[in-house]
This record gives sequence, structure tokens and C-alpha cells, in this order.
Amino acid sequence: MNKDLTFSIKRISFDENYNPSKNTRITTNFANLARGEKRQENLRNALVMIDNRFNSLAHWDNPNNDRYSVELEIISAELNIGAEVTFPAIEILKTNIVDKKTHERIDGILGNNFSSYVRDYDFSVVLPEHNKKQSGFSTPDNFGDLHGNLFKSFVNSDAYKENFKKSPVICLSVSSKNVYHQTGNQHPVLGIEYQQDELSLTDLYFNKMGLQARYFMPANSVAPLAFYFTGDLLSDYTNLELISTISTMETFQKIYRPEIYNANSAAGKCYQPSLKHQDYSLTQIVYDREERSQLAIEQGKFTEQHFIKPYQTVLEQWSAASVL
Repeated sequence: MNKDLTFSIKRISFDENYNPSKNTRITTNFANLARGEKRQENLRNALVMIDNRFNSLAHWDNPNNDRYSVELEIISAELNIGAEVTFPAIEILKTNIVDKKTHERIDGILGNNFSSYVRDYDFSVVLPEHNKKQSGFSTPDNFGDLHGNLFKSFVNSDAYKENFKKSPVICLSVSSKNVYHQTGNQHPVLGIEYQQDELSLTDLYFNKMGLQARYFMPANSVAPLAFYFTGDLLSDYTNLELISTISTMETFQKIYRPEIYNANSAAGKCYQPSLKHQDYSLTQIVYDREERSQLAIEQGKFTEQHFIKPYQTVLEQWSAASVL
């Protein structure tokens, strides 16, 4: 069964001329920017923000704060089901670093943003349906199993190993339902480490993908970021690689969650994020968060109709047999 489900990889540049493909989740951070009348202005402004943040963190031998720029690629992993059927399983970002002083192009980190139709299905279809008649919130016993096995299968696939040297790192917003405490540990690039009182639903979901989380607030940031990874986050990646992820994902979070990541005061030693926080600044980038929530539901239903239901038996058998 494992041999029947394989992956193929496609790459496209994420720049000011980017247009989402028909298979891209339009709620994805990078795709959402490329919509509407100000799409090109949105993209251009976001890319400038990423470069500026990168140079502020990579400040050594960089007196004018303009030595580096970040190039982004959208990596699409299509799941091949049988001979002729494919489904857009995963989209992630690949960072590449351009050193304008040495004229060198340096590999960054793969992962960063994470986009998945099956994730939409789990959170927008499965979870609400399961809790519809429940007195308290809970998750189904197998919640996230299929998605986790698909992700682990992708990372262990020949297609992945042929294209990428290191494991992915995914960087997300911290949970507004949890409280985070500074640990006293400080990394020269990632910054101050935080720990939380309990695992969030996202943490548990990503655990099934084989990923663990650590939380860091980089220098001159106002809130910690959640980094999901395998192996050793602090030893497996170079400073420039880590900076490429911070600069990219902090920019997206400033746009999409300004109440947390563009707040006018920084997180303290004990911190609970809140989307109801009022003391924050807006970027000059247009974004409709309410529309994004509605689109996630539509995409979850699309996944159910075109992927889960038609191939349910095959997928359940494959997932049950998976031991990755």
C-alpha cells in the first residue's frame, strides 16, 4: 500500500509577480496576500519587510543593514494515488538567502509556512461535527492520524530526499489559549525561550506529524514564535537558516495577527497571547481575516468531497499500516 501513495514536487517562485495556482489553498499566508486590487503592492511590501527583518538579525559584517535578501519558493507536494489520480497534499515555503557582498546564494530552511487541505478537513469538518452534540470539547481518538502519516510519508519519501538535505521547520503563532513563561535560556538568534503550561491542540496535531515544539522570542520581537521540528532545532541549522525562517514567518504573523506580533509592547516573563489586544499597529498590507476563516470551511468540505470520501478505504488501510 505504501508504494501506491507517492509524492511529486513542484516549485514556484514567491515574488511580487506571484499568482496562486488553482490547487493552492487560498487561505494560505502567501496565497492570501496575492489576491485583490493591491495584490502586487501587498507582495512587494511583505518581501521588503522580510529582507529588512533578516538584515536586522544578521547584523554582523552588515554595517548598512542591506547585505542580504531572501528569496522564497513555494514547494507543492502532490500525492499520487494510483496511476492517474493526484491530490495537492502539502504546500510549504523554502527560503534561500542571497549574500550581496559575496554574491553567494545560500540554502535556507524548508517548511516555514505550512498548508494542507487535510488539515482544513480535520479542523473545519471533523472537529465541529464531533463536538456538535458534546457537552464539552474533545477530539476523536484518531484525530490527525491520517494527516500525520501523510506528512511523515512525505518527509521520508524519495521525492523529498532527492530535493532537500534537511528536515523541515514549521513556524507558527503561539496559542492564544495557553500561558507562556520565560525559561532563562537565550539563543543568539532565536532569542529568549518560553515554555507553556500545557500542550495546545496544534501541538498535539503536529506531534502526530512527528514534530515537537519550542517557543522563542527573537531580539526586537514582541511575542514568541512556535517552532515545530525534528532533531535538534538549535544544532541542526545555521544562524542564517534560522534567521531566514524568523524573518519570513514573523512578517506573515505581523500581517495576520497584528494584535500579537505587531503589538506596541513586548511579551513579559509570563505571557498569554490575545487576539483581543487593542494596543497594536497595522501594517500597510490588506488582509481579511474573517474571509479567511470562511474559506477554511469551504476548503475542508472540498477535501471531504474530492479526497476523503472517494478514497476513504484506501487511505484508512494505508494509514493503519503506516509505521513511519
